[in-house]
Amino acid sequence: MIQIHDKHFVPFISSKELDFAIASMAKQVENDFVDEVPLFIGVLNGAFMVVSDFMKHYNKPCEISFVKMSSYEGTATTNDVKELIGLDQDLTGRSVIIIEDIVDTGNTVAKLKKIFKAKGVKTLKIATLFFKPDAYLQDIKLDYVGIRIPNKFIVGYGLDYDGLGRNLPEIYQLKE
Repeated sequence: MIQIHDKHFVPFISSKELDFAIASMAKQVENDFVDEVPLFIGVLNGAFMVVSDFMKHYNKPCEISFVKMSSYEGTATTNDVKELIGLDQDLTGRSVIIIEDIVDTGNTVAKLKKIFKAKGVKTLKIATLFFKPDAYLQDIKLDYVGIRIPNKFIVGYGLDYDGLGRNLPEIYQLKE
């Protein structure tokens, strides 16, 4: 068990399980984009570790960029997604794969889909390491899902609780 700020967390998903899930997602994307050079968009801050490890497993030509979005305060989503840092490249006719660390309500995914469709992308796919089906409120298909998890608060591997815990190499779940 670990403590971050005022909360206690227990081990939930090992680094080995995380690596397997990311390698599987990378392989799926490779198979789907055989003759293309996709542009991967990592969603910061949370997805930095996912994107880094995803790139280590993706063995074909690709490009990478990042956007920064925010919708969390403490352990709860604010349901108010703010675009903090956008893209500065032309996406017209490109195949874009958004890489998320976690999708729960799907509000960030909905906002990103709207933004990227307006930029004229040819194909838009969503990849997420973690998916909370019980919290999902959108009607948007997630194309690549690493691990489905219950609707519980997690930290580690890029995910934080009020700024701390991102550097943990595995996932911890809030202790009840």
